[in-house]
Amino acid sequence: MPKVRLRGPAISLPWGAIRLNVLSGNALAELKSKLWDPKNALRSWDANLVNPCSWLYVDCDSQQRVITVMLEKQGLSGTLSPALADLPNLQNLRMKGNLISGSLPPQLGTLQGLLNLDLSANNFTGSIPSTLTNLTSLRTLLLNNNSLTGSIPSTLTLISSLQFLDVSYNNLSGPLPPKGTISEFNLLGNPDLCGAKVGTPCPESILPSSRRRGKQVWLNIGAVIGGIAAGALFLLLCPLLAVIVWRKHRGPKEVFFDVAAENDPHATFGQLRKFTLRELQIATDNFSDKNVLGQGGFGKVYKGSLENGKLVAVKRLRTDQNISAGGEHAFQTEVEIIGLAVHRNLLRLDGFCITPSERILVYPFMPNGSVASRLRKLKINHLKTLDWETRKQIALGAAHGLRYLHVHCSPRIIHRDVKAANVLLDKDFLAVVGDFGLAKLIDTKNTHITTNVRGTPGHIAPEYLSTGKSSEKTDVFGYGVLMLELITGKRAFDLARLFDDDDVMLLDWVKRFQQEGRLSELVDPKLRHSYQPNEVEKLTQIALLCTQASPSDRPKMVEVVSMLEGDGLAERWEEWQKVQVLRREEVDVGHKQLDEWMMIQGDSSNLEAIELSGAR
Repeated sequence: MPKVRLRGPAISLPWGAIRLNVLSGNALAELKSKLWDPKNALRSWDANLVNPCSWLYVDCDSQQRVITVMLEKQGLSGTLSPALADLPNLQNLRMKGNLISGSLPPQLGTLQGLLNLDLSANNFTGSIPSTLTNLTSLRTLLLNNNSLTGSIPSTLTLISSLQFLDVSYNNLSGPLPPKGTISEFNLLGNPDLCGAKVGTPCPESILPSSRRRGKQVWLNIGAVIGGIAAGALFLLLCPLLAVIVWRKHRGPKEVFFDVAAENDPHATFGQLRKFTLRELQIATDNFSDKNVLGQGGFGKVYKGSLENGKLVAVKRLRTDQNISAGGEHAFQTEVEIIGLAVHRNLLRLDGFCITPSERILVYPFMPNGSVASRLRKLKINHLKTLDWETRKQIALGAAHGLRYLHVHCSPRIIHRDVKAANVLLDKDFLAVVGDFGLAKLIDTKNTHITTNVRGTPGHIAPEYLSTGKSSEKTDVFGYGVLMLELITGKRAFDLARLFDDDDVMLLDWVKRFQQEGRLSELVDPKLRHSYQPNEVEKLTQIALLCTQASPSDRPKMVEVVSMLEGDGLAERWEEWQKVQVLRREEVDVGHKQLDEWMMIQGDSSNLEAIELSGAR
């Protein structure tokens, strides 16, 4: 393996930083040497440069220490080098969605500052190293969608900082560890796990040794008592073993399983809680109208207060919409898939309720309401207007949420009704995309589905409206209109604008002002000039790119996020302008040809009139 040589920007660094950079560079060069890189993603990882902070997919702190390695979905294969242990300040290691195989290096357990470890969706085998227990600062550990075997280390869940552990879709077995302080714990797709909480009793042979020793002591109290106890134990274990054998051979269990506290009296499915109808009736005062937060195409949403005082939003779905054809099992399966979509910019599903006549979803209550209410219902709700910085963050947050639905969910999800009313704001005004829970799921082999058109006038993409076919680009169109709502504060569709001889559709109104160079007149007057004109121009450009008539011309949400973060907008906008010029020229030529044709037709009509009026 080539070692890092002192070259380039190393001269300006203190010796301590140089030495650390050399070690970090060597570690990353070793990581690269163990990987096959068909896309040449690591082309900037030059082992002759002393400072790896200039390399792509590597982030450093102000002291030039490597803190992040981000290599998601780069097509990498090979093995994971133990040399990662030589990155002592590493906080984030994200290598999701590659083809890396082999075992997980135990040396990862030496990275004491690691906060987030994501090695999901690879081909890792072997067991989960017990050394990961030493990662005392770890917040998220994502090892799902690999081929890991063995048991989950019993002390792993006792890391006090760990908030989310996902080991779903592996081949793990053995007893479940205690939940500890983890708030989210995904075990789906490991049929050989056992324990009371997954409904599969563990065989006696794999129970903890302390429990086995305790039983042995009692069995040794006298030969007669021991014989009686053994006989009784045999009689008790016969039906239990039969149940174990039946469960072992019935196939994989496609159900979320939660590792809840021992005293939790409620049924759970993964991180989802199954509420009784009575609980939700009490929480909402029997679905009282005074608790209605809003109403949409899928039903009403009520504010509720659970027994423990937690505030929730209870979405009572219309039962005549056949949301889950096939009955309760189909609905529960759909709910479980929805529950897999976990992202800071997506509204988390807390639980559900299902009866022969009710379908109810339970979400966290968002104290700052929806973006629509903050834009247009300020006087009614006595709210302050959203400032420009908050609006920019909302646009970026919503884009991140939609990108996650389109790219990182498995199966992928389209929303089909992206609008200001469906973007909620938490207590810190973080944008949270909601109402995707009933979105149709995208099969990876299909780019669209044909179904009844759902959506809101002004937000519906033209191809979806005319054909019923939707795709990720349908959401991109709706997102573009959402951006225009944030910029202007206006509704996407408003008949009241007819009285001012304005366009009913917000998109048409913005296009006209943009073509006339009147962007400053687009901005919501409630902002009172507390915005940057160049930022308004950039966001308007992105919105217009997203709302192009042809789906193929619209960017993907991944590209939208990049443009919002300052990458690629100028080139794309220049290309868009060239296309617009060509289209206008084509229209002008068409108009000219039509005028000429009309003139010819007019001359022919005059000649015919003269001939008809001649002598008979």
